[in-house]
Amino acid sequence: MNIHEYQAKALLNKYGINVPEGIVATTPTEAVNAARKILKKTGTCSFAVKAQIHAGGRGRGGGIKIAGSIDDVRKCADEIIGMRLITHQTGSGGKIVTKVLVEQDVYFGDKKPVEEYYLSILLDRNTGRNIFMYSPQGGTDIEEVALKSPELIYTEEIDPVKGLQPSQTDDIAFNLGLTGKAYREMIRFITSLYKAYIDIDALLVEINPVIKTSDNLVYAADAKVNLDDNALFRHPGYSEMRDPDEEDPAEAEASEFKLNYIKLDGNIGCMVNGAGLAMATMDMIKLSGGNPANFLDVGGSASPRSVEAGFRIILKDRDVKAIMVNIFGGIVRCDRVAEGITKAYKSVSNINIPVIVRLQGTNAMIAKELLDKSGMNIIPVITLQEASDIIISSF
Repeated sequence: MNIHEYQAKALLNKYGINVPEGIVATTPTEAVNAARKILKKTGTCSFAVKAQIHAGGRGRGGGIKIAGSIDDVRKCADEIIGMRLITHQTGSGGKIVTKVLVEQDVYFGDKKPVEEYYLSILLDRNTGRNIFMYSPQGGTDIEEVALKSPELIYTEEIDPVKGLQPSQTDDIAFNLGLTGKAYREMIRFITSLYKAYIDIDALLVEINPVIKTSDNLVYAADAKVNLDDNALFRHPGYSEMRDPDEEDPAEAEASEFKLNYIKLDGNIGCMVNGAGLAMATMDMIKLSGGNPANFLDVGGSASPRSVEAGFRIILKDRDVKAIMVNIFGGIVRCDRVAEGITKAYKSVSNINIPVIVRLQGTNAMIAKELLDKSGMNIIPVITLQEASDIIISSF
């Protein structure tokens, strides 16, 4: 689950991580009031007004502005709130900005930053271990650094039993070129950041940039945090940080029915049970000359209601030219899947695309009988090769 920058900073601040003073606002008037509170608390007269969307590259898209006065804060907030912000991560459609973070400008005053670094923690799926990825080249996209100066990207692998070791924090601070007070502050920052990453069950914590001020303090000037959906039950209140406006409507609807759905760019809708079978089905579609329009795993406990929901979600995608249902009835019964398909088919009018259904396993014959008697334009198949041949002939 992605969360906004202001939410991420609030979480990290609870672990003693320095973040700029900031307040979220949904209107220009709220932004002005936020700036006045920050001015009173910090004495700063320069502010950053930052669009809050789940995407990077906000500054380049005009979503981050510096305001040198309270009046400028109103002007900046008025320009950003309601804009369609397009970045390299939003796609051409962009995202509508509904809120901004008004924050003290850490690049202003006698304590302004003198250095910027990149720092992130994530799981390396090849090794099954968490890693620190870091670079003395902060403030720019890490992809650019990797392309132009790969020697400036460092990693530190963390043993899951031993945890983060002092020697590793020393190495990170040293490779970032720090000494003295800044060295010690960075070690404290790194240690706190890793504790936060573990405690909140994060999948990713990315700080870009981490800044060192002129008085050798270390701050998280920006923060991106991705939380593990599967661990939300351990954190009462985290679910309230979910922002439905930032999610794909189909994916949000799927989550309500406990469906694993990811929208893709293809033209063949997929409904499968089990991630492995889903990947095999998508491979088969690619080999047949088509492109998967989605990943949809209905899971082992699928009900007619959830199958119907999945079917309707797929049909909402206008790019879908055919639907492939591939279910192996181990835990889930094939007849329950068939029931859900027939209900969805009847409730959606004008279905004029091929619907190819492969049901094998528990109650497969009952399911086939239900589909045969439904009177609907559904194409039952037995093997993946049959499905492949039909997909090819559909285009």
